[in-house]
Amino acid sequence: MEEQFIEHTLPPVYDAHSKILILGTMPSPKSRETGFYYGHPQNRFWKVLAAVFDEPCPQTIEQKKAFCLYHHIALWDTLKSCRILGASDATIKEPVGNDIRSLLEKTQIKRVYVTGRKAEQFYKECCHAPLPCIYLPSPSPANRAVSFEQLKQDYTCLRDDFC
Repeated sequence: MEEQFIEHTLPPVYDAHSKILILGTMPSPKSRETGFYYGHPQNRFWKVLAAVFDEPCPQTIEQKKAFCLYHHIALWDTLKSCRILGASDATIKEPVGNDIRSLLEKTQIKRVYVTGRKAEQFYKECCHAPLPCIYLPSPSPANRAVSFEQLKQDYTCLRDDFC
């Protein structure tokens, strides 16, 4: 596998009522293939959110969008473009941040969460947004050091923030 230059092609998910923003780093090859965030079948993001909100796990892109908007969650990524090897955030070079500030201006977002240490790093280094970010462990299949139950516990703050 060789390093590729990737440009972010997925639009952010949000509406004027969004209160929470969840940011990853960059869509994985599987997410780009499926056309939506956290698209790898082994990624635990959607299962964790469903468990946190005590709802069935959304399956389709439309169900996932509706789930987010119903819970006032916006989704996007910290990076607009980068060089990367496969889906490995550790290999990212030449990161260019997304314009998070413009998204914040169109919403009621009061909290920004990042899924993983690299998303946290790139948010701080590349996004120049006025809100601090709150770290959540990555739900990636590569992060098996964190159990599903621990992820669920860590992600409960999403439900508790604005209920």
